[in-house]
Amino acid sequence: MLRGGVRIFLANSPNAAFFLACVSTYIDTTAMNQSITPQTLLQQIAQITRLEPGKLCVIRQGPDGPYYKLQCRQNGQNLTRYVPRDQAPLVAAHTANYERFQSLVGAYVALVANQTRAEREAGFKKKTSLPRSSWPKKRKSKN
Repeated sequence: MLRGGVRIFLANSPNAAFFLACVSTYIDTTAMNQSITPQTLLQQIAQITRLEPGKLCVIRQGPDGPYYKLQCRQNGQNLTRYVPRDQAPLVAAHTANYERFQSLVGAYVALVANQTRAEREAGFKKKTSLPRSSWPKKRKSKN
């Protein structure tokens, strides 16, 4: 949703260009300088020290600027927390870290699952069936 969320908040922030440039540079240089391995993904996950699940939304515009809330699901229920205006940039960064964490974990799972399947299939040999006899089979009697 474009109206209330991190995207609008970052677009209105004076530091948005700097933040987006840093993230873009980090992603580009990481992708170019390292081949993706489970270890590199785990290292990137370990570098995330602060995260917050949820979505930062604008409640409404006030006379001094927007009022913010953080929405997330906890124990199957929607949880909403008020976020003071001065903490909104920090919470936005923490929710972005959470999204990056989720993305990295998904990539890790996919990579390890693919490696596991490849190893299993490399060791798996197709069973060869026994040659069939030209003699007719005798059926066992039911008696």
